[in-house]
Amino acid sequence: MAGARELAQAVGTARACQALGVSRATLYRQRRAPAPPGPPRPSPARALTAPERQAVLDVLHSERFVDQAPAEVYATLLDEGGYHCSLRTMYRLLAEAHEVRERRNQLRQVAPKPELLAIGPNQVWSWDITKLLGPAKWTYFYLYVILDIFSRYVVGWMVAHQESATLAERLLGATYEKQAIHPGQLLIHADRGPSMTSKPVALLLADLGVTRTHSRPYVSNDNPYSEAHFKTLKYRPEFPESFGFIQEARAFCQEFFGWYNTEHHHSGLGLLTPAVVHYGWVDQFLAQRRRVLASAYAAHPERFVQKPPTPPAVPTAVWINRPQHPVQPSPEGETGGYPDMACSSSVAPGGAETLASRGAWAPSPFFTPTHPLQVVRGRSNPASQGYETSTQDAGAGQPVTPAPPSAKALQ
Repeated sequence: MAGARELAQAVGTARACQALGVSRATLYRQRRAPAPPGPPRPSPARALTAPERQAVLDVLHSERFVDQAPAEVYATLLDEGGYHCSLRTMYRLLAEAHEVRERRNQLRQVAPKPELLAIGPNQVWSWDITKLLGPAKWTYFYLYVILDIFSRYVVGWMVAHQESATLAERLLGATYEKQAIHPGQLLIHADRGPSMTSKPVALLLADLGVTRTHSRPYVSNDNPYSEAHFKTLKYRPEFPESFGFIQEARAFCQEFFGWYNTEHHHSGLGLLTPAVVHYGWVDQFLAQRRRVLASAYAAHPERFVQKPPTPPAVPTAVWINRPQHPVQPSPEGETGGYPDMACSSSVAPGGAETLASRGAWAPSPFFTPTHPLQVVRGRSNPASQGYETSTQDAGAGQPVTPAPPSAKALQ
């Protein structure tokens, strides 16, 4: 602005402002002398005097009333036959002293931060519900999805006309059975939606010996795996703007979850598919990738300047809000003070202490698909108007040994 004033003396105000892109009104306003401050506002005759104002503050600062709200102080003094000023005047005097804040001595309810750790499949599940736009405005179908956070494998899902605690209970129970979960093995995390915090779901999980945790109120990133999964779903190029009927939504989800579990090479899994990690075929696939990269290196070593190529690493642990105080496993191989799922959130019966005693995770011998990349998929039962999860597996619940990946799967 100083340059505009200097240039205006040589070429004129209008030309100087036009050349420098400065508003003439701003330049004229700065040339004016600041207006002198007005006279102080006179104090009304009915206002409290300085000693009276100090007396009110002394009462509010007294040991008896220092942690009481002004309304409580005002009412107590009235009951005792005392009056200093109105309730509004008390607030006005506190505001002038910069003391308008929470004065009451009360317990601060702070929701604990969930800290969950998984070092293998079927240790921590995350589940959530999202809306799928229906055929008309304000009509939706509701997609329930249960996700294993270690493998990112969708272990159960369904599409329904409404968000219901009863349907959620049936989905969780069916998925628990199909995955052959043992009591005390699993922790399920969700946000604080009505279905997630409902009594039927809480009682079911307690009966199954499953620990449950919830996100903190008004914290959007305490359930990151489910939220990221929904983004993957809704950002697919074939995801429609709306679904004409519920069967169309189910058909789309059937195809999507098949692709996601068995074909989608997940960047958080070392570019392996969720099914490979969930069913324990990581070593076989990594060995195949190492052989391919070794052949490429042997053919053209000059193309790899730094070192021989290696396949992307696969994480050995995943978490929601990484635990702050990890403990190393004991020499016996048990997970000492660092449980499979560390939890500092509010939990249902069968909490973190029970989970900690289980030690390191081992694949369950009671469930296997018929094909290395077979997936758990949801389906509807139109005859009964019910919704359930189903697995196309051979003898779920029978003691069988997981089949290794086929040669075709490794090609």
